[in-house]
Amino acid sequence: MNREFTITVDGRECKAVEGQTLLDTAKAAGIRIPTLCHHPRLRNTGACRVCVVEVEGARALVPSCATPVDRDGMVVHTGNERVLKARKLTVELLIASGNHDCPNCHSNGACELQNLAQELEIELPRFPVEHPAYLADNSNPMIVRDLNKCVLCGRCVRGCQEVQVNQVIQFGFRGPHSKIVTGGDVGYGESACVFCGECVQLCPVGAISEKQRTPFGKAWEEKQVRSVCTYCGTGCVVKLHTIHGRVVRVTGDEEAEVNHGSLCVKGRFGYDFIYHEDRLKEPLVREKGKLRKATWDEAFQRVAKGFGRIKEEYGPAALAGLSSARVTNEENYLFMKFMRTVLSTQNVDHCARL
Repeated sequence: MNREFTITVDGRECKAVEGQTLLDTAKAAGIRIPTLCHHPRLRNTGACRVCVVEVEGARALVPSCATPVDRDGMVVHTGNERVLKARKLTVELLIASGNHDCPNCHSNGACELQNLAQELEIELPRFPVEHPAYLADNSNPMIVRDLNKCVLCGRCVRGCQEVQVNQVIQFGFRGPHSKIVTGGDVGYGESACVFCGECVQLCPVGAISEKQRTPFGKAWEEKQVRSVCTYCGTGCVVKLHTIHGRVVRVTGDEEAEVNHGSLCVKGRFGYDFIYHEDRLKEPLVREKGKLRKATWDEAFQRVAKGFGRIKEEYGPAALAGLSSARVTNEENYLFMKFMRTVLSTQNVDHCARL
């Protein structure tokens, strides 16, 4: 068993096990430490230094997300003057290094850097704002990338490398020329990206966003509705982000046991069918070669009569059913039972086998 330690965080006695970070220990005790590069689904790197804390006896401030509790009696300060001064300096440098035009950014209200600036009462950084003037990357059909807003937190890199294991996104170049690159510094659309959107989900600012989302309002206007993806039987849990009742984007629910926030390209970006002009919203029946709208009761009665007539005239072998991978195992089982017991046919197949 891992050893247990007792440490003091902001004057409060906290329990920790060997290997647990200072950040996790403080969080378990209800003590908040702000972060930016940290994400619970990703490996800790301590890259942004926003979460620095003071450990008595240590010469320098340490990143709480990457510093383990390794002994009894550690005394940690998460918000004293020295820590807040260093944290504020870090955030000011991040703001000054990019084009963070909050009023015109679609992430306004959901940007972690913006939230940190408000928390630390930063109105304007003390440094001149200089951004590298990168051109927006629109080569991906689903994703827009604006490196002028990137804070080099590396969350998109780790999500692509560790969670999806697509290995498309990486750090490139060095020093002041460092930036996030895809496929050897080519456009998203030219790389081996599979458009899963994990990078979109993990980006804490507005550097990576959904192309479909751009025209519809700001993040602070959104309401979230928890739902289940309709594209297969896996049951990935999604959050539908709506503005005035219209779905403007879809994200994965990071607390869901099924997918932990991850989605495929269809689950994350394939929601435009909701408002497609050709979408069927009510049943149609054919009369004299033309389709007309009908009630569900009328449609079900027609289907039942049609099945009964075919079975009576040609026998059950004339009926066949094709099931779907887009529904649950339980629904597929019920479909199979209906075909075999109600219609008495063994002609049942599944689209995933074809």
